[in-house]
Amino acid sequence: MLFNDPIFLFLFLPIVVLLFHLIRRTVGGEASMILIVVASIFFYGWWNPPYLMLLLGSVLFNYAITYHLLKKPSKLLLTFGVLANIAVLGYFKYRNFFMENIGLLLGESWQFEEILIPLAISFFTFQQVALLVDAQDGHIKRVKFLDFATFVIFFPQLIAGPIVLYREMGKQLQLLRKDRGACLSLFGLGVVTFILGLFKKVALADGIAPFADSVFSVADQLTMLEAWGGVVAYTLQLDFDFSGYSDMAVGLGMMF
Repeated sequence: MLFNDPIFLFLFLPIVVLLFHLIRRTVGGEASMILIVVASIFFYGWWNPPYLMLLLGSVLFNYAITYHLLKKPSKLLLTFGVLANIAVLGYFKYRNFFMENIGLLLGESWQFEEILIPLAISFFTFQQVALLVDAQDGHIKRVKFLDFATFVIFFPQLIAGPIVLYREMGKQLQLLRKDRGACLSLFGLGVVTFILGLFKKVALADGIAPFADSVFSVADQLTMLEAWGGVVAYTLQLDFDFSGYSDMAVGLGMMF
């Protein structure tokens, strides 16, 4: 489910935003955080339900490591936690690359089935690695599981970042859990920021993409001017795509 997907725009987002603020006003901040976690799990599972187990397993594993590091810092435990995270990331992203090259060195021709890379695995892996390091270094004093889970899988920044630090978000999560903080004061600004990002993504990035694609499809037949036009088009496409998604993520954060 992408931010510019009609299902997200006209069904998922309105329902979650409405329920979030309704539950926060009637039940409390902690209940609204539980809703965010459940909604984020549904959001991620919409893409590929089996990989939900990987995301949830990563959250549980890293929370357990964080919990012990906060009780008693340990470089050995930190190293284990970081290496375990990198190993999972490396398996999905680079297993075939390394195995095929090892086969070439041995004079063998090994073929492997293509691995479907889990959505956002780099983002939630590195975000949790940074949290482990902060716990070891004393930048974090205490983390409740609900705060941890919300921090890692909050759907506006789960699939496309940006990667954030818990020390930057922890206080906001604590205030939300205690039913304090910005409430609805940033909602209007969030809607405007989200619409701006949506415009960048749909109208600009997606609008420029066909021009860039057409140039790259005939790269060996271009004049210098046409080649430069393709380069500029692709540059603008990337810029509007990434900045648009970032604006949408920021806007969604403000809405909540």
